[in-house]
Amino acid sequence: MKDNLQRLGNAIERVVGDVQQWERSRLAERHARLSERLETVGRLAGGIAHDFNNLLTAINGYVELIISRVGNSAPIFDDLLEIRKAGEKAAKITRELLAFSRRQILQPQTQNIHSIILNLEKEFGRIVGETNQVRLALRAKEAFVRVDSGQIELALVKLVTNAHESMPDGGWLCIETESVYLDGDYVANHISVTPGEYVQISVSDTGRGIPESILPNIFEPFFTTKKKGEGTGLGLANVYGIVKQSGGNIWVYSVAGKGTTFKIYLPRVGEVVEKPIEPRKAVHSSQGNETILVVEDEDLVRRLVCHILRDFGYHVLEARGFSEAMAINRSYQKPLHMILTDVVMPEMGGKEIVDAILKERPHLRVLFMSGYTGEAIVNHGILNPGTPFIQKPFAPDALRLKVCEVLNGGPLLKQ
Repeated sequence: MKDNLQRLGNAIERVVGDVQQWERSRLAERHARLSERLETVGRLAGGIAHDFNNLLTAINGYVELIISRVGNSAPIFDDLLEIRKAGEKAAKITRELLAFSRRQILQPQTQNIHSIILNLEKEFGRIVGETNQVRLALRAKEAFVRVDSGQIELALVKLVTNAHESMPDGGWLCIETESVYLDGDYVANHISVTPGEYVQISVSDTGRGIPESILPNIFEPFFTTKKKGEGTGLGLANVYGIVKQSGGNIWVYSVAGKGTTFKIYLPRVGEVVEKPIEPRKAVHSSQGNETILVVEDEDLVRRLVCHILRDFGYHVLEARGFSEAMAINRSYQKPLHMILTDVVMPEMGGKEIVDAILKERPHLRVLFMSGYTGEAIVNHGILNPGTPFIQKPFAPDALRLKVCEVLNGGPLLKQ
């Protein structure tokens, strides 16, 4: 009898073990499919955002030029303002797409995540109002991570906003931190995770929860359960992109009717006191007189940029890409003061063009522009400190001020 019970117990253990292994395999497969789908959608979104930003640079730029010329008494002034408003909204959407596709610009520094959360505590209170309660449980012993604090703040505010909306009748919101080590077993069941020390940030609510049928879709851009006009479906996609671009991972756990928990894992780093990069003050002048080489393959953008700079008094040379830029560099015998170049172009990237010209003109000032950031100027979407850069789409005045700043003492690039 005892032997039979032992054999039965062993059999039950094997069945339980098989079920657990099957469940782990099923979860890992689901994570893998989700990660692959999000990567594919991210590449598509990034490409669309890049092309769209070029168009928006021209549309918004020319609208600003016309508004500055016609004055507010012109019959078409209000129409122009509506066009500008639509262009600004479109630019916001492209920025969110860039965040999801991890092609936005980040300027990371070593930060204590507890400080970031505590600085947002009042903001969290304003978001949830009087019907919900916020509780912080900051238990991570080592809470230093390398992030762009502004972007992480945006991600946390979005998660808190979502939690608030899921609790219309009131409830609890809890934000927790833990120091965790993700080992081989965890990595085996979670795609794209590297073993190591992490700071875990959990945002939990007691709201309506998310139906299991839509959980795999919630990070996809434009996926939303809200009514038409109430949201773009880019909020959680934005959060996903910010976390991934910061070197972390995010997972969601939810039970319909019970609540939801988002868990963010950011790689833990040692404490480093970094001196903040102080923005250089531009020396403004009413007119420029320097010579600038503009390299941009998109005709609409190049013509606009050259138009703006010439209106401001600069002597402008223009090239569509590497071959034309090098030809101008060889033939132009007068001083060349700055090169303003797109980052990503079909023939050769802007960084390669700059490197080639700097060999002959080492004191040349450089300003990069792009609808998204590529490997030439950034490392996985992270801007190298000190690299002069302007993000498309930009307003004419923003371009003028940035050019003025670089020419009047901006950093020289080192080869």
